[in-house]
Amino acid sequence: MNHSNTKKRREFLRDTALITAGLTGIGITSSARAEVRSDPNRKLNLAFIGAGGRAESNLRELTSENIVAFADVDDRMGKNSYEKYPAAKRYRDYRLMLDKEKSLDGVVVSTPDHTHASAAIAAMQRGLHVYCEKPLAHSIYEVRRMKEEAKKSGVVTQMGQQGHAMEGSRRAVEIIRSGAIGEVKELHVWTDRPAGWWPQGVDRPKETPPIPDALDWDLWLGPAPHRPYNPIYAPFKWRGRWDFGTGAIGDMGVHNLDTAFWALELGLPTSAEVIDSDKKTADCPPLWSIIQMDYPARGKRPPVKLMFYDGKHVPPAELFHGETIPGNGSLIIGSKGTLFTRTWHGGSNETDMFLLLPQKKFIDYQPPAITLPRTREHHAEWVAACKGGPRSQSDFGYAATLTEGLLVGTLALRTGKRIEWDARSMTAKNCPEAEPFIKPPFRKGWKI
Repeated sequence: MNHSNTKKRREFLRDTALITAGLTGIGITSSARAEVRSDPNRKLNLAFIGAGGRAESNLRELTSENIVAFADVDDRMGKNSYEKYPAAKRYRDYRLMLDKEKSLDGVVVSTPDHTHASAAIAAMQRGLHVYCEKPLAHSIYEVRRMKEEAKKSGVVTQMGQQGHAMEGSRRAVEIIRSGAIGEVKELHVWTDRPAGWWPQGVDRPKETPPIPDALDWDLWLGPAPHRPYNPIYAPFKWRGRWDFGTGAIGDMGVHNLDTAFWALELGLPTSAEVIDSDKKTADCPPLWSIIQMDYPARGKRPPVKLMFYDGKHVPPAELFHGETIPGNGSLIIGSKGTLFTRTWHGGSNETDMFLLLPQKKFIDYQPPAITLPRTREHHAEWVAACKGGPRSQSDFGYAATLTEGLLVGTLALRTGKRIEWDARSMTAKNCPEAEPFIKPPFRKGWKI
């Protein structure tokens, strides 16, 4: 927690775990009970769309289930997964896999942002549960379609948002909702990316080297406009290219904003504006930017101003009350105090747990009762829900709203204009040139 005394912090974490474990109907044991109720001996038959990169991390958390098949357009990326699961079927085109593999219960989508929607929707339309990496989708239209299809199909969904399940994140939500920091009107969220992760603010490469035999470049492009192959895009540095990624705000915003978004039930912003930035190009976001997004009042709760910083830019030092400023985090500023998340989530242990500031004011603070369900782990929450247990907490209904708000920020980045967002009509009221970015064109055969 937030005590300056290490012993008190440790005691808080211990007591929280004990209280959680003893709750009836929620808590650490709830996921286990869900599995028992749904036959603990039955394993889910899962397929992975994308076999390398994030897929390998997701695989490590899903070893309890049957891994039936992989679909990856790049044999090099899938190599480790193929070796670990030699009996699993291999495909390049996930559409063929979904048509042929009739035993599947669910799929895990671990592909670049621009193919999330097409893959996830194809799976949901076949009645399959879906776990999809963040951000939920590449455009606002795709986000809306994924939310719509999830509701229509009734399958279990979850966006890859591991911090959402961590003890610190859920405890922080409970504390904010209890009124401990008072009325919140101001948020600051920041990330060190893209610096050191992928290039931004650069032009499209002119070189057209040959496509490696191991890669199906046309399938990798999927719904995106055709462009010549270049190794700068695949397998990883696509994140800084507008046709494929959503920049730093899409990559880390869904993590770093999550605690505040959840606690305050922010909904969708009404506007977004770039306050300052480095140069951008037609192909890339700027190397760094500062974006203001305005969220409206929600009932009796006041409007909230969000300041989002990336590329190692951070909020003013005085807001931290002398605390060290980390590379990722958030400041949730209330009328009675500030909740400071010191990483891309609320905290998983006493070394990265959030702080209440100024610390001296909260030395003897006693947290409220636990009200949110607890889970053993983010993937386990999805698996338990697939087997009939409690709903997953970052399902597509929740994730779509969080992601859409951040994508409104990308509209401001791409157009260079203040965006007045009309969520009802899904339009930027004052900026018609944003329309191709709200609902991008899809190549033939990839429409959703």
